[in-house]
Amino acid sequence: MVATATRLRRVAGEAVSASVPTPDPAAGPLPPRNRHRRFTGGRRRLAGINPGMPVLLIGTVMVLIVAMLGVERITGVSVLPDRFIAGLRPPPKKFPVLPASRPVGIAIDTIDLQAPVHSVGIAPDGSIAVPDAARAQEAGWYDQGPTPGQYGPSVIVGHVDTSTGPAVFHELRELRDGDRIEVTRTDRSVAVFEVTSVERFDKEQLPVDEVFGDFSRPHLRLITCGGRWVGGQTGYADNVVVFASLVRARRT
Repeated sequence: MVATATRLRRVAGEAVSASVPTPDPAAGPLPPRNRHRRFTGGRRRLAGINPGMPVLLIGTVMVLIVAMLGVERITGVSVLPDRFIAGLRPPPKKFPVLPASRPVGIAIDTIDLQAPVHSVGIAPDGSIAVPDAARAQEAGWYDQGPTPGQYGPSVIVGHVDTSTGPAVFHELRELRDGDRIEVTRTDRSVAVFEVTSVERFDKEQLPVDEVFGDFSRPHLRLITCGGRWVGGQTGYADNVVVFASLVRARRT
């Protein structure tokens, strides 16, 4: 658990880049740079996530809080001051929690998406790695974080497109609150998530706590790139992040 929380924080803010051919930089202008924006377009490179904080200390504190929340959930006895974990206790609505099991597929009916999922780790620059360009129609689960259905944010990344056309996460911008995302796992269970929001963030202003810091229940984060093409190591100016929470589980 310490490694999980620490690594999620460690990669926050770094660019999640992909080795893809140089694109045609024909992209429309960005809207005014608000902190949160709905996705309006973007191509080619995947954006990502940067350190910039004492991650070991933060990770350790997060794990301790999660462990104590688990004690509260099992025993019903409050072991943490309310002011210390304001907003972190699970909401009254019941939800399942699944054992660890790697994801192997993802399906989103509303955007006609069905794709394999394979594991990705950490790139040489310390960012979350992404699928190779040759696997642009597959999604990549960040294997240093929770598996889908465990407590915390499980992270799945994918390309928006390549030089030859749309890629696996090209239509993420079309998702809306309440849409369902189904993730098939190696134990033959399916974790069903409900979209709570779709946001677009400037890569330089990614809200790390909002994206990676909620361990109050099982969450899913789908991440791709968006905004205008700026080139260089940055690629696209923004990250598109789909926020979703686990609502049920079923067997295949």
